Amino acid sequence: MRSHEIDYRIVGGDLQFVEVELDPGETVIAEAGAMMYMEESVSFETHMGDGSQANQSVLGKLLSAGGRLLTGESLFLTHFTHRGLGKGHVAFAAPYPGTILPIDLPNHGGSILAQKDAFLCAAYGTKVGVALNRKLGAGFFGGEGFILQRFDGDGKVFVHAGGTVVERQLNNETLRVDTGCIVALEPSIDFSIEAAGGLRSMIFGGEGIFLATLRGTGKVWLQSMPVSKLIKALSPVGKNQGTGDRSILGELFER
Repeated sequence: MRSHEIDYRIVGGDLQFVEVELDPGETVIAEAGAMMYMEESVSFETHMGDGSQANQSVLGKLLSAGGRLLTGESLFLTHFTHRGLGKGHVAFAAPYPGTILPIDLPNHGGSILAQKDAFLCAAYGTKVGVALNRKLGAGFFGGEGFILQRFDGDGKVFVHAGGTVVERQLNNETLRVDTGCIVALEPSIDFSIEAAGGLRSMIFGGEGIFLATLRGTGKVWLQSMPVSKLIKALSPVGKNQGTGDRSILGELFER
């Protein structure tokens, strides 16, 4: 089915949200719990599927929902529909500081792959599925894991990235990236995991034991602050504990 044509605006700097404008009868699907606000004319329903296949069987819906569970997402998707006249608005907030990235699927061959927790919302008609990485190295050691989310259709999808987003166009090139910094990529890009240099570099380099290697021709989107690094930086037992607000004298008096 053809995706609904939705308009939108992205508001904010580090803590962004996307406001979607709906015509009468238009629908946007979103991750459960992502809604920030909605106008009175907008109603919502929770479904096990994304609605891209109108006559999908119960078994098909269960398999689709099971795939979402493998990515760590909710079993259900929420469908927001404008039931009134004129324009209706519903907004979805990013889960942590970063950037909301709008992607027009027809500009990327109708499909993109994304890290498992990147999905925020999409135009109704977009197929939200999973893609298994066929390379075991990427599965065991990649920041994206063995399972990636896959979005297919002819509408817009919105994904969230931590920090600042960098868009790179590869032209039969190779790019080595921290495993957690990949947000999304076109299916034409080959994604694998390789050791980060020699043994000394792997142990003492501070860049991790493995790096993601992206090869081919197509677009990739990278994030400057993966949520795993953000949690580590804010952790009370992390390496940043006690820095910036404590002095040597203060520590002595606390003992």
